[in-house]
Amino acid sequence: MDNAALIALGEKYVMRTYGRYPLALVRGEGARVWDADGREYLDFVSGLAVNSLGHCHPRVVAAVREQVGKLIHCSNLYWIEPQVELAQLLVENSALDKVFFCNSGAEANEAAIKLARKYAKEHRGPESYEIITMRRSFHGRTLATLTATGQEKFHRGFAPLPAGFKYVPFNDLASLRAAVGPRTCAVMLEPVQGEGGVYAANKDYLQAVRALCDDEGLLLIFDEVQCGLGRTGYLFAYQYYGVEPDIMTLAKALAGGVPIGAMLAKEKAAAAFGPGDHASTFGGNPLATAAGVAAFKALLEEGLVENARVLGEYFYQELERLAREFPQLTDVRGRGFLLGIEIDGPADAVVAACQERGLLINSLHGHVLRFLPPLTISKDEIDQAIAILKEALQEVLGQGAN
Repeated sequence: MDNAALIALGEKYVMRTYGRYPLALVRGEGARVWDADGREYLDFVSGLAVNSLGHCHPRVVAAVREQVGKLIHCSNLYWIEPQVELAQLLVENSALDKVFFCNSGAEANEAAIKLARKYAKEHRGPESYEIITMRRSFHGRTLATLTATGQEKFHRGFAPLPAGFKYVPFNDLASLRAAVGPRTCAVMLEPVQGEGGVYAANKDYLQAVRALCDDEGLLLIFDEVQCGLGRTGYLFAYQYYGVEPDIMTLAKALAGGVPIGAMLAKEKAAAAFGPGDHASTFGGNPLATAAGVAAFKALLEEGLVENARVLGEYFYQELERLAREFPQLTDVRGRGFLLGIEIDGPADAVVAACQERGLLINSLHGHVLRFLPPLTISKDEIDQAIAILKEALQEVLGQGAN
């Protein structure tokens, strides 16, 4: 089927919970994807930071093929070999001690919320259940993670929302300190906000948040679902800040495209969970964790984190150069390969113009262009993307200054 046929069938049979671009992607390899009409695109969306190894990385493909022939699923009533191996890799390469596996970032954040409440009730008292999150944050679409998300647009139509969440401005320590009360059990934030518009935490702010949590006996939760696993040029975003969380959530890139989520915790917090406190039927299944082992080893062994740090800085500088040519580009921000440009103009039109020229990017809130290339991207591919973006900006905004 071509694009038109697939879109027609999708409109007929699939719930309209997504605003979709008018093409159907059917194949991918590395940083390239092809639609049902055979057109090729350079993919700087990467499945919204999922395909950090590029599409169909050979190590992940081989691991999935092998595992499918051995054991696709078994219950967590039994020990699962690749699950244990992936947990070991995560713990030995992070500052956390134990891992709970699930199937998505939202589920990982649900697990973090439950663990924080359970821990607080044991260590701070039965009325300690409130979690402070940040304005512009995004933590998921379940009722609890939707409520944790500090963006009112995601809340509309779903009241009554669960109790137990407060919101404060990001990078504002005074507001956070004022929000802490006897019911507070944790602070939850993204070191680099992705969905909220690509905003990075200030280093001194995160260090002060860690100190505040220590002083008040609160858990510090880092949502690294989008910004973790090499995307910021560090294996985990917290490493740049020199701040260790008590709980960290991962998903997206963890299994190279296969659905998975993980909630990691320091021993003191992890000990609050006992058998029956939390579970997931498919969490940590053999197929997903075998893919995760292969993907994580590729991340560690193929220089991809360093590539994100070095070429991420090059990409940032090239975007800044474009911003000097086009005064409507008012701010370049982000870290590594999680970058955004604030645009005083129609961001969606720029996305469409890029797509017509063979580059996939996306927009946020109608005024931010977001770039999430795979960590395998080359300098030549960045240059190609910049050239296409410049043409698109010239079409939509008018000729640049230079």
